Amino acid sequence: MKKLYSLLFTLLLTAGVLAGCGTSTEKPKESTGEKTESVQKDESAFPVTIKDALDNEVVIDAKPERIVSLIPSNTEIAFGLGLSKQVVGVSDYDNYPAEANEKEKIGGMDFNVEKILSLSPDLVLAHASYAEGSKDALQQLRDSGITVFVVNNATNFDQVFDSIGIIGKITGEKEKADEIISDMKENLEEIIAKAKEIKEEDRKSVFIEVSPAPEIYAAGKNTFMDEILHLIHAENVVTEENWPKIDPEAIIEKNPDVIITTHGYYTEDPIGQVLSREGWQDVAAVKNKRVVDIDSERINRTGPRLVEGVEDLAKAIYPETFK
Repeated sequence: MKKLYSLLFTLLLTAGVLAGCGTSTEKPKESTGEKTESVQKDESAFPVTIKDALDNEVVIDAKPERIVSLIPSNTEIAFGLGLSKQVVGVSDYDNYPAEANEKEKIGGMDFNVEKILSLSPDLVLAHASYAEGSKDALQQLRDSGITVFVVNNATNFDQVFDSIGIIGKITGEKEKADEIISDMKENLEEIIAKAKEIKEEDRKSVFIEVSPAPEIYAAGKNTFMDEILHLIHAENVVTEENWPKIDPEAIIEKNPDVIITTHGYYTEDPIGQVLSREGWQDVAAVKNKRVVDIDSERINRTGPRLVEGVEDLAKAIYPETFK
């Protein structure tokens, strides 16, 4: 059970193709007065005094030069902000962008304090999803003179935008953060506008499975995935809150039009597993072969590519509308 919850935590890391984090083929621009002015503008934004997700007042004296991120969503945001050189350490779960794999690993849920200290960061990006359980370790970092900022645990899009904006502000990359947020909002609005074209009689019922049999867990109410289903005009057949364990007989009774799996990264042939389940042959999604596995990172990590995950889900449920 401990292993299962660890897998679920990895799926839900809030822990995940970011704008501006790929390798550019453009020639570097020569130093200009404009570039100097930009750097001066970044530096003039400091010191920054801001409250984190735990209501701690955090003071950041200067633009951080060495950053350790303790969760994949924070890392993706940092790389999206163009901070790849400043990021010196990431969690064991961090795998996007590819460059994150080259950074020093500092552990998983139980991060290695000594390893972090050895990297001499001036900013550690923690996360509210596990901050209470890591309270002593985070305080040890603070007592060592390291600035720790706990990022909010986003459960809706506005909170995701807040996370990106705040990380942008405390790292001196507010303008880039505003640009990312603007692009995400624009793309999300386009998806929502398309979804409004779907007629009520064509609305699909959906079951989102986040762990396979024999212990099936699913996305229920009060989750990001449930909110996304509503945005794209689909119905979640799971009515329980959060991430309930599901009785297979309940899904047979609910008879969803579409089944989405998000565990393909660690299970072999997730679609085949669902299609071959005993007793499920008359479920509409199975009978019509409407079972799709999607990239869990894109739909779970509350960072810049979350909207791409929304589009993945929309295409899986309404392929005719979201071509």
